[in-house]
Amino acid sequence: MIRKLAAVFTLTLVSGFAYSQDTLYSLEDCINIALEKNLSVRLSELDYKNSEIDLFQSKMDRLPNLNLSGGYGINWGRSIDPTSNDFINQRIKFSSFSGNSSVTLFNGLQLTNSIRRDQLNLEASEYDLYDTQNDVALNVASFYLDVLFNKELLQNAQNLVEVTSQQLERTTILVEAGVLPITRQLEIESQLATNEVELVRAENSLNLSILNLKQALQIPASDPFDVVIPQFDFDATAEIIEDPQLIYENAMASQPDIKSADLKVESSILDMKVARGAVSPQLTLDGSLRTNFSDFANQERIVFDGISEQDIPIGFLQNDPNQVVLGPRNVPNNPRIDPDFTFSEQFNENLSKSISLNLQIPVFNRWRVRNNVQRAQLGNEQAEIQAAQVRNQLRQSIETAHNNTNAALKSFQASTRQVAALERTFENVSIQLGEGIVNQVDYEIASNNLFKARSDLTRAKYEYIFRLKILDFYQGKPLSFD
Repeated sequence: MIRKLAAVFTLTLVSGFAYSQDTLYSLEDCINIALEKNLSVRLSELDYKNSEIDLFQSKMDRLPNLNLSGGYGINWGRSIDPTSNDFINQRIKFSSFSGNSSVTLFNGLQLTNSIRRDQLNLEASEYDLYDTQNDVALNVASFYLDVLFNKELLQNAQNLVEVTSQQLERTTILVEAGVLPITRQLEIESQLATNEVELVRAENSLNLSILNLKQALQIPASDPFDVVIPQFDFDATAEIIEDPQLIYENAMASQPDIKSADLKVESSILDMKVARGAVSPQLTLDGSLRTNFSDFANQERIVFDGISEQDIPIGFLQNDPNQVVLGPRNVPNNPRIDPDFTFSEQFNENLSKSISLNLQIPVFNRWRVRNNVQRAQLGNEQAEIQAAQVRNQLRQSIETAHNNTNAALKSFQASTRQVAALERTFENVSIQLGEGIVNQVDYEIASNNLFKARSDLTRAKYEYIFRLKILDFYQGKPLSFD
């Protein structure tokens, strides 16, 4: 029997030593790891980057655009020469190049309002990211406290096994001395077995809570892991004096979901202005360059060696129509087809340029603008309702958290008094059991009552700590157990 007890204590000590050799993580470490790896946070970061791109695009829409185009083709049969617009009936090769640019000068302030709207959306996305990070931090804090809670439950179970083992050791000595019957020893052995079962359950609960925290941090289950046990500094006799309304007012100024909802309302107002801007005339400045090339141009371009002055017929005498009048004229010398009409020469000779101001006045567009304005108005109403919902949810959450914190504090204070009383009862019963005044049933009842009371105290303590941290969180204080 003594060897069995030694094995149990050895297993417990080895288990505790293994935990102590694991990598220790504080709450801040766990939160930082979760914020780095959590998929919801990463999605929120991508939403923020998308908002950055939207804002950048809105700003770039003020700039002129520039587009270049070109083409190459072959015509045969009857067609039009692209360089001269003459009808031809032969195979030709041709190419064309063009470039055009346009800039919006006025479009009902749609560009300006789009930039302001996308700036608000970017700020809202940033607050959405903060809100997601807060949710992740609260979730990690809950898992972290669950580990601490189960560690303390395990310690309670170990203490109970140790006390029962000591009682068994004393009883065994008395039984061997003939002072107590063997049945007393068997009863305590049964109680020890029950305590060992509770110890195993506590170990399993602790392992499960550590696994849950690991999964929240996306740490493999096989990796060494343990948490730092902080020293909690709080007054168990204190009262929750904070007014829920005061906490709510502080939260209104610090909570990112409130700020995000308000920014989305402002953004929806600008959405309506953008939609209404489509009713206004749109003024643009456009410019273009065009040129082309054709191999047929080499066959129709005529060049000269020079210009000379020659007498050529310029008219007839009035009294003698048969008499031709000659006069000096500049006449090109030696006209001929130029076979070397190069690409660059054609490019320059065929180049055309244009610049224009264009005014577009919307008259009827199948109710598209009207419907877009109505959609924007509905979006504004939805944003206002959602902002009101966020405020209502925040108020209700704070009121609930305030009530839960008060309840947890009262439970903790009551459990503290209960444990103190049951500890004295258990000490007396243990002494009376050794003296034979009470039986094993009384001892088991006292032991079980003390274990349950200690478990309830541990649960109430961590419930109070968590609720208190939630109230601090709503007031903009960082999550920390320091």
